Amino acid sequence: MTDKTISLTVNGEPVELAVEARTSLADVLRGDLRLTGTHLGCEQGACGACTVLIDGVPARSCINSVAAFNGADIRTIEGMDDDPVMEELRQAFRQHHGLQCGFCTPGMLIMARDLVLRMPQATKGEIRLVMSGNLCRCTGYQGIVNAIHSVMQMHGGGSADAPQAPGTGPVGASHLSGKGDRTALAAAKREVPEALTEADDNASVEERSARRTEVELQLVPSVHHSFTLDFPRDQVAERFRDVPFMIACIPGARLKKAHDSGVFEVTLKASMGPISAEFAGLAEPEWNEDTTEGTIYGRGRDKRSATSARGEMAYELTATAAGATLVDVHIGYALSGALGQFARGAIVKQFVAVIVDQFAANFGRNMRDDGTGNTPPNSSELRMGRNIFKILKIMLTRHLGWGKD
Repeated sequence: MTDKTISLTVNGEPVELAVEARTSLADVLRGDLRLTGTHLGCEQGACGACTVLIDGVPARSCINSVAAFNGADIRTIEGMDDDPVMEELRQAFRQHHGLQCGFCTPGMLIMARDLVLRMPQATKGEIRLVMSGNLCRCTGYQGIVNAIHSVMQMHGGGSADAPQAPGTGPVGASHLSGKGDRTALAAAKREVPEALTEADDNASVEERSARRTEVELQLVPSVHHSFTLDFPRDQVAERFRDVPFMIACIPGARLKKAHDSGVFEVTLKASMGPISAEFAGLAEPEWNEDTTEGTIYGRGRDKRSATSARGEMAYELTATAAGATLVDVHIGYALSGALGQFARGAIVKQFVAVIVDQFAANFGRNMRDDGTGNTPPNSSELRMGRNIFKILKIMLTRHLGWGKD
């Protein structure tokens, strides 16, 4: 595979490297730069040991392709020796017995620092929920929670546990409205603008494509999915080019504004148990001449949790002998920020597969119901919890053979 030259700022020092496009950021940090404080545990985004800051936002480095972060500012545990909050956390972890073997500790400390700065009034219950994306096999977590809470109390925060009103929680807006380090929010805002800027709106297709290619390169993980629609390929291709129709088929998605430049402002609401998010961002489609192949690029952010998402969906439409249409979909994505801590690779892949199934069902229904050419109503909020048993069944069938004849 062809190497790509990328530039990074790592712990304040400029670095230029020639890397394979699919090399993970964790492998570059540990292997090329010898920053072995970034630990590799599961290498599937599940344990949090490899957590680093990417442009000020906590992210798993084992499932993020380094090529996707050309020009980014990376900060590892080695780059926080002089950080005052990190020093307080180190002392608190020692005093409250928040570490034993120490393997999870670098990722724990980085996430804890973000939590202290972003949610200084968090209760112990909220600390547990936010930190649940970082796994520890030794401590039982109580010492970790007490250590983080004690640092918050040193600065006048660390609220006592109390019943929460519905809709409030560790990613609620109320916890991001106070004083604190706004680095994560600023980084997310820089990555994905709240609204389409005039420069983007007036840029040529070629200019936008060049910028997007640089930013969206080699998103990981990727998901391949196929489904069949009982309509002729030309009819399906026409609808795939109808972006408002497509957006209306995505559960939880809503079109805010369509621009003459071919860019669309979109929101996506999703919830999973007590965690909810509303991503606001941009979508831009590209098609071949007969629209039987194309790619839809998207990027967005949830302001409440300072979580950024980027992705692309490439599709190919093939006519079947029965007069239907086979749709092959390839999806690549990257998720960083607070909600990225819950983005366990295998589970997210199954969620994406379930979402594609819902999209296919909505697409077919809307095709049948809409004989007027009007855009159908938007789908309801995406509630991932409704699909958890289906996802568990898929994973058990795949890995353990359960449910097979």
